[in-house]
Amino acid sequence: MISYIFPPPAQTAVPIENSDALFPVRRILCVGRNYAAHRAEMGGDDREPPFFFSKPADAIRNQGDNPAYPTVTKNLHHEIELVVALKSGGANIPVSEALDHVLGYAVGVDLTRRDLQNSAKDKGHPWDAGKAFDGSAPISAIRPWTGSPPQGRIAIAVNSQVKQASTIDNMIWSVAEVIAEASKLWTLAPGDLIYTGTPEGVGPLVKGDKVEGEIDGVGTLTFTVA
Repeated sequence: MISYIFPPPAQTAVPIENSDALFPVRRILCVGRNYAAHRAEMGGDDREPPFFFSKPADAIRNQGDNPAYPTVTKNLHHEIELVVALKSGGANIPVSEALDHVLGYAVGVDLTRRDLQNSAKDKGHPWDAGKAFDGSAPISAIRPWTGSPPQGRIAIAVNSQVKQASTIDNMIWSVAEVIAEASKLWTLAPGDLIYTGTPEGVGPLVKGDKVEGEIDGVGTLTFTVA
């Protein structure tokens, strides 16, 4: 019998639509600058390939679990994203086989301490403090999916005012390409979530803001900044 020096951490999990089963989260990968207009607003161009960063599993906040305004920031930003949930994985996955590993999709928000991120960029430091904090990855229930990925509208509203609006087909790298590229850097596995990037219009949030995200065909995500 295995014993631990203290109880192991609880397994982070995300609900699956129309199922009593939960999706156990292994890790969270995020794609940076995967929409040309957002890349431009952040000071980039449309020729550089998107890059990856990660968040810990305990960054997840499910529907109904409102994320708290984080410490040590005065500039918290919203970034609406399509999230890919993997049911299987591997290394060096071909683009032609990448969608075979997808269980489904969800609506996610990559919360960002923008002031900390910008300070880290200026100093050439890692972004962890700006991106990988508690509650920084709100997510809707996962909608099981087969076939071609969603391509429709992606949008977020703050206090009923639309702040970001685009379509998934504006992504520079497709879902299949994102999975294939990620699998060159990591051995992907069941339980991995990939936040696939955000369109233009990112902006600040304050305590009490009501956030409503939606992706056509995938679902909605609503939370209030606590």
